[in-house]
Amino acid sequence: MIDSDGKQLGVMTPRDALKLAETRGLDLVEIVPTSNPPVCKLVDYGKYMYELTKKEKAKLKGQTSAQLKEVRFHPNTDEHDFLFKSRHAKEFLEQGHKVKGSVFFKGREITYTAIGEELLNRFIEFLSEVGKVEQKPKLEGKNMAVIIAPDKSKKKSGEQKQKDTKEN
Repeated sequence: MIDSDGKQLGVMTPRDALKLAETRGLDLVEIVPTSNPPVCKLVDYGKYMYELTKKEKAKLKGQTSAQLKEVRFHPNTDEHDFLFKSRHAKEFLEQGHKVKGSVFFKGREITYTAIGEELLNRFIEFLSEVGKVEQKPKLEGKNMAVIIAPDKSKKKSGEQKQKDTKEN
C-alpha cells in the first residue's frame, strides 16, 4: 500500500485499505496487479486518469506518421517532366514519407504496358539512393504502380558523404 504522497504504508488487507481510502476521501487504485502482494495506491482517480492521458499525448506528440504520396506519370511523359516529378518524390522520401509512382494508361495506351514498366524502372533507379522498393511494379486495371519506402540506412550513408564533401 502506497500513500498519495508516495510513502509506503505497508502490507494490509483489502478491507483495511478501502476503509483508509474512504476516510481520506481518495480512491484505491491497483497499480501493479501482477506482484505478490499487489501494489495499490491511494489517489484521486480523476486526477490519476488525467495524468495518464497527458502522458499518452506526450508520447504521441513525438511520433510522426508517414504518409503515402503519389506521383503520376503517363506512358508518353517527357524527360523533363519525369525528372521534375522524380525530384519531388525524392524530397518526399527524404522527409520520411512513402512514395507511390503510378503510370496511368488512357484508352488504347494500355497496349503499351512495357513502356510504363520501363518508366517505373527508371523511377526506381532514380530513387534507389534514398529509397527501397516495397512493392514491385504491378498492373491494376488502367494503372501500373510501384511503392517505394524511405531507406534509413541509405539516408545515413548519404548524409555521411555530404559531410565528407563539405570538409574537403
